[in-house]
Amino acid sequence: MNRINDTLLPGISEMLSDQSAPGLSKVLEVLLNQVMLFEREKHLKAASYERTELREGYANGFKDKQLKTRVGELSLSVPQTRDSDFYPSCLEKGLRCERALKLALAEMYVQGVSTRKVAKITEELCGFEISSQQVSRASGLLDKELDVWRNRPLDSYPYLILDARYEKIRHGGTVVDCAVLVAIAVHTDGKRHVLGCSVSLSEAEVHWRDFLNSLVKRGLHGVQLITSDAHAGLGAARKSVFPSVPWQRCQFHLQQNAQQYVPKKSMKEEVAEDVREIFNAKNLNTANEMLKKFVSFYEEKAPDLAQWAESNIPESLTVMNLPKKHQRRLRTSNSLERLNREILRRTRVATLFPNSKSCLRLVSAVLAEVDQDWQTGKIYLNM
Repeated sequence: MNRINDTLLPGISEMLSDQSAPGLSKVLEVLLNQVMLFEREKHLKAASYERTELREGYANGFKDKQLKTRVGELSLSVPQTRDSDFYPSCLEKGLRCERALKLALAEMYVQGVSTRKVAKITEELCGFEISSQQVSRASGLLDKELDVWRNRPLDSYPYLILDARYEKIRHGGTVVDCAVLVAIAVHTDGKRHVLGCSVSLSEAEVHWRDFLNSLVKRGLHGVQLITSDAHAGLGAARKSVFPSVPWQRCQFHLQQNAQQYVPKKSMKEEVAEDVREIFNAKNLNTANEMLKKFVSFYEEKAPDLAQWAESNIPESLTVMNLPKKHQRRLRTSNSLERLNREILRRTRVATLFPNSKSCLRLVSAVLAEVDQDWQTGKIYLNM
C-alpha cells in the first residue's frame, strides 16, 4: 500500500491519536461491513442471490458484533455461512494492524474517495484484489450514509445559530476558498442539534438562501430567534427565508468590530469595557439607557464610534427579550465557533481538498458524529 505523503503525516497522526475522532469511526464501520461482504462473496465464489455452478456454499445472514477501537466503538454485521466455515480475515487483520488500517482510511478520508484509493485500502484489508464495481459499492455506501444524515427530517427548533468558515478546494483548474455553511439549533427538548451543512463557492446571499430553504423544506419550523454574525449575504438570506424571526447579532463579533472605530490605542480597553457593560445590563431598558450614555460620552472624542454604536449595538440586544436563563448561551455564536474549530482540527489534515464533494464528506462526517453526541448528552438549555 502506498503511504501517505510525508507532509500530511503529522496532521493525520494527530487526528488518529485522538481518542474520539468524529466521523472517522463511521467511515471505518461502513467500510469494514462492506469489506466483510466482499470476502464472503470470495469465500462462496458467488455474490448474493447469484446463480452459478462455481458456488461453494450459501450465505446465512449476519451476526452483530461491537468492536472497540481507538476511534470509537463500531457496530459491525459479521457475515455468516451455512457451513459456519467462514470468518472474515479482514476483521482479524484490521485488529492486528489497526494503525495501518487507520492511516489508509485517513488517506481516503481527507483526499476524497476514489476507486483507486478504495481499491488499495480494501486490498490491504482483504489480501486480494476487488473489482471496480465492488469499490463503487463501498464508496457509494459512505456517501449514502452522510447524505441520509444531511437530508433527514427536521422538527421544531426555537433557537437557530448560523455561521460559516472557509476551506481551500480545487475548482475549475484553480484553488479557491469555498464557504462551509453550518447550522446548529436548540430543540424544544433543550438539546443541541447540528441541522446540516453545505459547501458553496462563497457566502453570497444565493448560497445562504438555498441552504436555509433546504432546512425549511426538511421541516424546520418554530424558530423564535436566529443568532449569527452580520455578514451581508447571510443577512439578506435570513430576511428572505425567515422574515419575521428576531435576529440576535453575535456580541463577540460585534465587540471586535467596535475596535475598528476606536481612534486611539489607549482608548481600546476602555471602550471594550463599556461595551461589555451594556451587554451585561440586567434588562433591555437598562441596556438602552447605557447605550445612550455611551453614545453621548464618545460623541466628541470618537464620533465614528458613537455613530457606529448607535446603529449597530441595538442589533445585539435582541436576546434580552428571552428568559434570563437562555440569554448567555444565545447572545453569541460561540458554540458554533467552537464546532468550527473542531472541523478545522480535522480539515487541516487535508490542507487542500481535491473537490467540494470530498470537503463536504469530511465535514458531514465530523458534524454527524458531534450531532449524535449532543443528542445522547446533557440538556443544553432548560426549556
